Amino acid sequence: MIDHQVRSHPSSEHLPTEDQLAWKLATVATDSPEPSAEVVDMVINRLIDNAAVAAAALHRDPIRAARDQALRRRGTPGATVFGLPADVRVQPEWAAWVNAAAVRELDFHDTFVAAEAAHPADNIPALIAVAQHAGRTGTDLVRGIVAAYEIQVDLCKGISLHKHKIDQIAHLGPSAAAGLGAMLGLPPRVIAQAIGQALHCTTTTFQARTGEISTWKAFAPAFAGKVAIEAVDGAMRGLTAPAPIYEGQNGVIAWLLGGPDAVYSVPLPEPGEPRVAILETYTKEHAAEYFSQAYIDLAIKVGPRIPDWGAVTSIVIHGNANTHNFIGSGAGDPKKYDPNASRETLDHSLPFIFAVALQDGGWDEDRSYTRERRTRPDTVALWQKIRTVEDPEWTRRFNESTAVKKAFGGRVEITLDDGTVVSEEIAVADAHPMGARPFARDQYVAKFAALADGVIAPEEQERFLATVTRLPDLTPEEVAGLALPSLDPYAGQGTSGIL
Repeated sequence: MIDHQVRSHPSSEHLPTEDQLAWKLATVATDSPEPSAEVVDMVINRLIDNAAVAAAALHRDPIRAARDQALRRRGTPGATVFGLPADVRVQPEWAAWVNAAAVRELDFHDTFVAAEAAHPADNIPALIAVAQHAGRTGTDLVRGIVAAYEIQVDLCKGISLHKHKIDQIAHLGPSAAAGLGAMLGLPPRVIAQAIGQALHCTTTTFQARTGEISTWKAFAPAFAGKVAIEAVDGAMRGLTAPAPIYEGQNGVIAWLLGGPDAVYSVPLPEPGEPRVAILETYTKEHAAEYFSQAYIDLAIKVGPRIPDWGAVTSIVIHGNANTHNFIGSGAGDPKKYDPNASRETLDHSLPFIFAVALQDGGWDEDRSYTRERRTRPDTVALWQKIRTVEDPEWTRRFNESTAVKKAFGGRVEITLDDGTVVSEEIAVADAHPMGARPFARDQYVAKFAALADGVIAPEEQERFLATVTRLPDLTPEEVAGLALPSLDPYAGQGTSGIL
C-alpha cells in the first residue's frame, strides 16, 4: 500500500490533476488485478447478505414508498427492483434507490470501522442496477464491487468524516462512482470527474444520525448510489466536476473537514497489488448498529445470571469512546432513553438494545423494536438504569490498526440490590471474523433463508442462491437473475406523491 498525503492547496498553488486524490482513486479503479478465490467468495457472501436483509424490509412503509417511486420511472433495458418480478424494469438510478434503501432499512448488513465507519455493501445495489441496464457480465460486476470496497475502506482508514459532523455517505458517493467506472471499463479521466461530482453532491451533515433519527438513514446510501450513477452518466457524456474537490482552496478538506492546515494520509494499493479490502469487512448477526453487536451477544450470555430484573440497581457498560459517544449515554441524547423514539433512533441506543437483549435472551429484527416491547414497564425501568462510560483501555483496543487486535466490545457490570455484582466482558461480536462463531457461507445462507421466509417463495430463494453462487460466470442475461421477487409484489406500494 502507498500512503498518499492529502491536504488543501490555495488556488495560486496549482495541483496537477495526477496529484489529486480523485485521480488517484480513479487509477485504483482502473487497475483491476484478478481477484483471488477468497475475495470472489466474499463478494458472493455480501450479495447473499444484502438480499437477506432487503427481503426482511420489503414490507416496511419506506420501502413500499420507494418502490412506488421507482415504478413511475420505467426503463429499457432498465434494472430489476427487489420485491418485483424480474420482467419489471425501471431506470437504473431508481432501481438503486429502492434496492439500497431496502438493504439499509434494518441496519443489518456489513460494516467497516476505522477513522470513519461505513457499510460498504451499500455500493452493491447501484452496481447491480447498472450491470443489468448496461448488459455487463458477472465478471464485470465482481470487478466493480471489489474496486468499490477497496476505495471506500481506504477512504475510511484515512479520513474521518464524523469528527467534523459529516455523514459517512461522503465516502460512499466516490466509492460507488469508482466501482461503476471499474465495472464499465472507463478511463481514469472519466472516473475522476464522476468521483468529484459524487463527492460534491453527497457531502451531507451528521444530523442524519443524531436526535430523532428518520427514514433518511436508510435512504442516505440510496441517494449516494443514485447520485453516483448520474455522475458517471454525466462524466461519460463529457460533463466535468469541481476540482480539485478534496484539496481545493474552497474544497472539502478546507471547509468541511480538518481545515486548510489539515493533512490526511490515505492508503491506496500499488499498481498490480491485490484488492483485498472486502476481506477486512464484517457483517451483522443482529439488526442493530454495529457497535451494539458484541453487547447483544454479551447480554444473551449474562442474562441468565440475573435472578430478578427488579433486583437490578444499576448497569454500567465500560467501552470505547466511539460507542459511548455515538450510541451510549455519552451522546447526551435523551431520545436514546425514550420509549416513544423512532426505530431508527432506538437501533442507535445501546441502553435500549442491551436492556431488551438482556431480558429476551436474543434479538429480533422486528419484535425487539415493537411499541409493545419498547414500552413494557419492566423494560423501561431497566433501561433507565443503564449507562455507558468510556474506558481508556477499551478505547485503546478499539483504535488498534490490525483486525486481529481491534476490539469493538467492552465490559458490563450489573449491580443487584443485595450488593452482588455480575461482571462479564467481550472483545468482538460472535459473528466477527475473530469472534466465537465467525460468519461463513453457511451462516450467510441461513440468514437469507430466515429473513426471506414467508416473503420470497422457496423456489425463488433456491433460484437466487443458484444464480448468485455462479456470479463470476454469469452472462449479461443471467445477471438479471439477481432479482428477488416477493410473494406479494404489488401489495401496499405506498402513498401518492406529486410525480
